[in-house]
Amino acid sequence: MGDSETMDGGEAEPATARNRAESLWHLRPWLFAGLLGVAGLAIHLLLHHANDSGPRVAGAAFIAFACGAFVFTAERGRYLAPAIVSLVTGLIVGGLTWRAVGAGNDIADGGYAIAAGVFACLLAVPLFQADFLHRRMRTDYKDIHYFVWTDAITGAGALAFFLIAWLLIWLLASLFDLVGIPLRDLVQQDWFTATYAGLTLGAGLGTLRNQLKIIGTLQSVVLLVLSILALPLAVAIAVFLGAVVVSGPSVLWNATDSATPVLLSIAIGAYVLANAVLRDRDTDMVGGAVLKWSSYALALGILPLTVFAAISTGVRIDQHGLSPERLWAVCSLIVAVAFGLAYFVDALVGARGSWRDRLRASNLKLGLGTALFALFLALPILNFGAISTSDQLARLKSGAISVEEFDFSALRWDFGEPGREALERLAKSENEDVRAAAVQARDSESRYALEDRPDGPAEVDYRFADPQLRDWVEAQIEEQPWLCRPECVAIDLGADGTRRRVALVSIQGVQQLSFRDDGVLDPLTSPERAIDPATQIDEAEVEVREYRGRQIYVDGMPVGQPFE
Repeated sequence: MGDSETMDGGEAEPATARNRAESLWHLRPWLFAGLLGVAGLAIHLLLHHANDSGPRVAGAAFIAFACGAFVFTAERGRYLAPAIVSLVTGLIVGGLTWRAVGAGNDIADGGYAIAAGVFACLLAVPLFQADFLHRRMRTDYKDIHYFVWTDAITGAGALAFFLIAWLLIWLLASLFDLVGIPLRDLVQQDWFTATYAGLTLGAGLGTLRNQLKIIGTLQSVVLLVLSILALPLAVAIAVFLGAVVVSGPSVLWNATDSATPVLLSIAIGAYVLANAVLRDRDTDMVGGAVLKWSSYALALGILPLTVFAAISTGVRIDQHGLSPERLWAVCSLIVAVAFGLAYFVDALVGARGSWRDRLRASNLKLGLGTALFALFLALPILNFGAISTSDQLARLKSGAISVEEFDFSALRWDFGEPGREALERLAKSENEDVRAAAVQARDSESRYALEDRPDGPAEVDYRFADPQLRDWVEAQIEEQPWLCRPECVAIDLGADGTRRRVALVSIQGVQQLSFRDDGVLDPLTSPERAIDPATQIDEAEVEVREYRGRQIYVDGMPVGQPFE
């Protein structure tokens, strides 16, 4: 296709990937706006009342990612290859979504698999833009660096344009309300929101991608601003590592349960800032020797941070065994340690001056390897639910964990079909304690039903007389008993449009229920502030008072946030 002619001018296609991308295409904003507008409407129609329909949700994911990939990769006169890549991208994410939604709780890691597939596709887009399919390992690093940053900047700019355009249309709706034109009614329709979002995102993205030469200048400014942070981060990491040497690494996982995400976040920050200083060639580096050696220090610091994160995760696995989430954390750490090791070796071997070129060369190899590894993990090849189940059963059998401490509910709800099959086997165990715990977990109605479960039915003090509303609340508490543990007070909050609202007040806090006129419950929100556990709810004075709106009170004290 490199020798083909453009469709709207007959000019020969530019020779390089960057020139092709920077060529002006006047129809781009209009075509992208139309494409994403139709895609937004189609996604809304598919997701409207989709519930757990795997095909409909998968179709929406296919449209979103296929169209998204196309608007980033399409160039004037070059449509077939971007279309094929976009279709493959949509099929990958759509297929993973279908598997995750359609299988429901039968697979343990559907969401993680989707995330891995999306991540692989995001890495593949700049590789395709840089003509990796033709040039392979001879692909110019400058092109990949250029497309990664311009994609990020134009994507962020298109999102900002959408937010501004949305604010504008709301202001116009308010203006037209003054003269009786019901624009607000249209703006509040879900289908309009989806279509308008697609139109504005497409128009913004098309306009910005027509200005990639200017965006390239903006990219330099963004990298310059980011590079300023390299020095303080390098100093902070040096101080941190020195403190760990003095205190010992065990202080990390003794102090917090979140050592791994914190360490990985800092390592990612070090990687980004090191590359912000490195740029794509030495002549573009700014800041002099101070920033250059700050980048060098950050390159060295990534490995110890990722190693400490790996040790922290290893400690947790030794304590609690494997789970699908921990296995995905291990996979993330494999990638992180690979980056850290490559950077550490490149920095040491090239300490006399070649370290910068070595790091840039490693970025291409590491990016390609990460994309392939993420795609491998996304595909249904490894079953983390089965691996985790086998490990947990081995711990239980060996006595590494007692029956009382073993998480039977995790087998039921977190490990997918392999976990439930194992729970069925445990329910037939000769060990009475194991059998009883397994049966209870197997028959539970929710992931949290076994936690702090009351011995009998919940005690509900209904402070209203409406029999229909009471039936709705009773049915909901019977289905979700944790809403009222161990007792609670139910208060009628009145109607809000077509909704009937009830507050359940317990020592867990205040949980608001919103029922439609047919008794269907709206999605639950998080319960508000907990009450003093010593409070006897059934004997307390529970009331609704005027307090900057209406508010729940328990024994005269306000609970939760004001509403209305």
